[in-house]
Amino acid sequence: MTTHVQSWLQLVQYLLQRLSYWLIAGLAAFLVLACGLAFAGVWPWPDLQVNFGGQPVENAGMWAQIGVTGLALILAFYLPTNRRIQRLEDSHRSFRMGVEDVARAYHHAHAADRSSTFQLSSEFDSMRERLEYLRDHPDLSGMEPEILETAAAMSYISRDLAQTYSRENVERARGFLQQRQQEVERFNQRLDEAKALHSELKHWLTQVELEESVAAAQLERLRDELFVVLPEIGPETGSETIGAPRRVIDLPRAAE
Repeated sequence: MTTHVQSWLQLVQYLLQRLSYWLIAGLAAFLVLACGLAFAGVWPWPDLQVNFGGQPVENAGMWAQIGVTGLALILAFYLPTNRRIQRLEDSHRSFRMGVEDVARAYHHAHAADRSSTFQLSSEFDSMRERLEYLRDHPDLSGMEPEILETAAAMSYISRDLAQTYSRENVERARGFLQQRQQEVERFNQRLDEAKALHSELKHWLTQVELEESVAAAQLERLRDELFVVLPEIGPETGSETIGAPRRVIDLPRAAE
């Protein structure tokens, strides 16, 4: 939409420039002719009532017409320069349009080359094949033959690039990268699972070590308590065992 409005404004500017050019040239020619006829007495001078300092100015209309004629001639002297500038602008605009057309035609030819549309290998046959393709393309029907030839030549020069970056190769590269991306995602998922398992085992190990240390501390405390209690029980038990009477009776042997 912006490009369309810009093109429309450029067209209006172009028409206004042409209209002003011819208006200034026509006005200058008319005023020069009117002054010449007025000096010859064929055409009357304009009647203009002008007062300056309270006094009427004689022949004010004549001087006004001469002044306007001089101004028109001064403007007319700039018309050739303006004309050259307009020609440069037109040539630049046509060059830009030509470059855009070549780029558009080359885009279609390069896209067809990437799709392996052109099969001929020799330079002459390949150029002819590209020209026929561009001439038959519906979007390029109004272009000049020189533009199509330039686009075809550019497409032939860049055919190696088109083959390297053909659609098949690009799709293969995209598939390879997509597969690599999926592998990376699976690896990251497994890595996250391993990290979670490591954290769980580490927490479990810490808990088991804590329970073992608590159990060892309880066992050590129980052992210390037993060492305190056993000396009190041990001597009494030993003295009673030593001083106790012998309760074993010797029986006679049986007769042989």
